[in-house]
Amino acid sequence: MKDGHVHTSFCPHGTKDHIEDYVKRALELEYTEITFAEHAPLPEGFIDPTPMKDSAMSYEDLEPYFEAIEEAKVKYHGKIKINSGFEIDFIEGYEIQTANFLNEFGPRLDDAVLSVHFLKNESGAYDCLDYSPERFGEMVEAYGSVEKVHRHYYQTVLKSILADLGPYKPKRIGHITLANKFRLKYPVELECTEEIIEILENVAKQGYELDYNGAGTAKPLCREPYPPDWVISEAKKRGIRLIYGSDAHQAKELGQGLDIMLVKNKETGSFTGFLYIDQHFLLHLMTGTKRSFDPL
Repeated sequence: MKDGHVHTSFCPHGTKDHIEDYVKRALELEYTEITFAEHAPLPEGFIDPTPMKDSAMSYEDLEPYFEAIEEAKVKYHGKIKINSGFEIDFIEGYEIQTANFLNEFGPRLDDAVLSVHFLKNESGAYDCLDYSPERFGEMVEAYGSVEKVHRHYYQTVLKSILADLGPYKPKRIGHITLANKFRLKYPVELECTEEIIEILENVAKQGYELDYNGAGTAKPLCREPYPPDWVISEAKKRGIRLIYGSDAHQAKELGQGLDIMLVKNKETGSFTGFLYIDQHFLLHLMTGTKRSFDPL
């Protein structure tokens, strides 16, 4: 049972929960593996467009971050596999800086996720896609429609997949339908099916994985995983490996969405590259009851 996308107290827009709090909660959920994938420092020269400028950890926190994970690895050795990782932002126009960062810190990573949060607009400035419904609405007005925002997002995700970021480029692509975060307030009339299929084709061609992200299920204006069921079915057809990620920003969010995601995909047979979990484990997730379980 692996969670491949977990944040920490080193995230400035997250929680004060310590890494050990996450590990203890992971053990309660009977995880066997966890990846701490904190938002890596943004590229040199890039100005965070969010109001609080709190999208990523600072360079000064890199060493304490690695040290905290190493301490947890030693303390919980033999109980759970703990991976040092990052969620790396792909930012169009900052590929060289990102590659340089990965060349420096990539050798210290066990795992990583490559995600898109920032879109380069026509003026050359950047927008944070998932900051707030209000900001998303401003983007819709500036871009011309919800569909144009979605299309630009998927085009940027494709660029991230094709980008040359060096030998330490993450091989797992994060929450590829993040544009749906506010879909219940800003519904898209024309699904970007062709763009998403092209993304999947290139993920398969590169031999990459997908982050099967449960955070969207907890978002009040989304209520579905990233990506949703039809994309998962298409990923299955292409043999793409799916790695569950809670995208937890506090310890209590570990496992979020699993009760929905595992049941749906067990029924469809489309949950590839990941263990099916039996009903005892699902009961444990939903109720907190300590139950033994067996992989199917």
